[in-house]
Amino acid sequence: MSATLIAPSVLAADFGNLQRDIEMVNASQADWFHIDIMDGVFVPNISYGMPVLKAIKKSATKPLDVHLMIVDPDRYIDTFAALGADVLTVHYEACTHLHRTLQAIKQAGMKAGVALNPHTPVAVLEAIITEIDLVCLMSVNPGFGGQKFIETTFEKTKQLRALALKHNAQVLIEIDGGVTSNNATELKAAGADVLVAGSFVFGAQDPINTIKDLKTQTQ
Repeated sequence: MSATLIAPSVLAADFGNLQRDIEMVNASQADWFHIDIMDGVFVPNISYGMPVLKAIKKSATKPLDVHLMIVDPDRYIDTFAALGADVLTVHYEACTHLHRTLQAIKQAGMKAGVALNPHTPVAVLEAIITEIDLVCLMSVNPGFGGQKFIETTFEKTKQLRALALKHNAQVLIEIDGGVTSNNATELKAAGADVLVAGSFVFGAQDPINTIKDLKTQTQ
């Protein structure tokens, strides 16, 4: 298996020192920036919007993994492409015509991701798994950072890996929520390719070393 990608979640950064935190991720062994866009409708929280993403893109030297926790994401596909998103993930639960949305994301020049809430089974992706570049499994209920990891995620990750193998789908499996050094190794063993870590990284005394440890642990 290849090394797991680590994607620090900017939602947990210090927005009073955002430039410092972006430069920290640039200097670290992290692979992507994970950026949560929340609208206060699909999830109860509101995060940040286009101006902040534009500022991150200006300084970031690593790909932007943008996760839309919003209703009607199709309205903004071209906007996020123009802002420099490399991966654009929409929620299965927020898309009436998922196939059409994924095609639009790809046509705009981005990798297309689909996120599943904790209660949504992976089987819903059976008919479309070969069209997806990344599946993001929410391992906490979406909307807020710093929540406790949902233990059933291990089994769900295995189920998703089996589904991908069944259809020979070249899909990355991303885990988002409550990721720490306590569960990273088991998540990789279950089939995870990308680990999103927010509070665990940005709340650490030494974030660069914390990222390094996660990378070492999941080689």
